Amino acid sequence: MMTLTFGVIGAGRIGQLHIDYLRTHKDVRIKWISDLNCDKMTDWIKKAGIENKTKDHMDIMNDPEVDVVVICSPTDTHVDIIKEACAKGKHIFCEKPISLSLDEAKEALEAVQQANVKLQMGFNRRFDRNFKQLQTILNNGELGNIQTLRITSRDPEPPPVEYIKRSGGLFMDMMIHDFDMARYLMQSEITEVFATGGALVNPEIAEYDDIDTALVTLKFENGSIAVIENCRRSVYGYDQRVEVLGDNGAIDIANEQTSTLNYHRADGISKNNPPYFFLERYSEAYKVEMDGFIEAILTDTEVLCSIEDGYKAQEIAVKCKESLQSNEPKSLLTGQSNTL
Repeated sequence: MMTLTFGVIGAGRIGQLHIDYLRTHKDVRIKWISDLNCDKMTDWIKKAGIENKTKDHMDIMNDPEVDVVVICSPTDTHVDIIKEACAKGKHIFCEKPISLSLDEAKEALEAVQQANVKLQMGFNRRFDRNFKQLQTILNNGELGNIQTLRITSRDPEPPPVEYIKRSGGLFMDMMIHDFDMARYLMQSEITEVFATGGALVNPEIAEYDDIDTALVTLKFENGSIAVIENCRRSVYGYDQRVEVLGDNGAIDIANEQTSTLNYHRADGISKNNPPYFFLERYSEAYKVEMDGFIEAILTDTEVLCSIEDGYKAQEIAVKCKESLQSNEPKSLLTGQSNTL
C-alpha cells in the first residue's frame, strides 16, 4: 500500500477534526496546512505532526508530492480551489456545499470530470452506521415500495448572525445534508419541492433574507413523498431522526443518547439527552467517510459521495429558496412552478 501525501486547506473546527483523524491513519502523511491564521496555531500544528504551514494554499498546489487536498475553507473559496487542484491532478475531499452559485458549482463539476481526479463531498451522514444500515435495507427492497420518508434535523442553538450573513441560508447551509440524505436513502431523484418557513427563533435572521425554521415537501421520480423539518434551535440537544414507511412496515431511527441509562421512578421515567452537536453525534461517521475516500484512491474505485451528488443537493437547496420566496412548488426538471 502506498502512502498518500495530504494538504489541508482551512484549519477551523472541521479542518482540525479531519486532521485529528488523518494524522492517525497508516496510509496518510500530512505535509501541509494552509490557513490565514496559521501563525497563531503553531503549537497545535506541531502537535498534529504537520510538516509545513502556509497562508497561501497555492504552496500546497505547487508541491508535486501532494496527492490529495482537503478543502475546509469558506464556501466562497471552494470552486477556485477545486479547479486549481484539478489542474494539478490532485484528488479532492471537499466540505459542503460546492458553492453558493449553481453556475460556479457546475464549473467545478466539469473540471473534476475533465481532470479525471476523484472528488468526495463531505456529506458525512451517509457514513453513519444507522443511516447506512437503513439504506441497505431499503436498497434490498425489504420494505417494498416506499410511501413516505420523514427527516427531522434540529441544531441545539442558532449560529451567530455574523455567520448567517455568509452561510448561504438555511437550505444551503443546514438542510442540504438532509437533501443528500433523502436522495441517498430513496435512491431516486427529486422532481419537485415545496418549502415554507420563517425566522421563528431569532427574528433578526429575517433581515438577512434567511429563516431558522422550515418544512420542505419533496416528490421523487419513483412516486414517493418526503417531508424534511429543520430548526436552528432545539434546547434539548442535536435532534437527528428518520422514519420510512413502506408496503411491508416502517423503520425509524431515533436519536443517539449520551448514555443508554433510563431512570424509572414513581414520578416518571427519564433518559439522557441526545449529543449536543454534530461533532459528538457524527464523530465516527467522519472517520468512516475519510476511510472510504482514502480507499477509493488507493484502489482506484468510485467515491461514495461524488461531486455530482453535491451538485444535486445544492440544486435542491436553490429550488427550495425559490419556492419559499414564491410560495409555490418548484420543479427540478424545468425550474417552473407546478401544482402539488
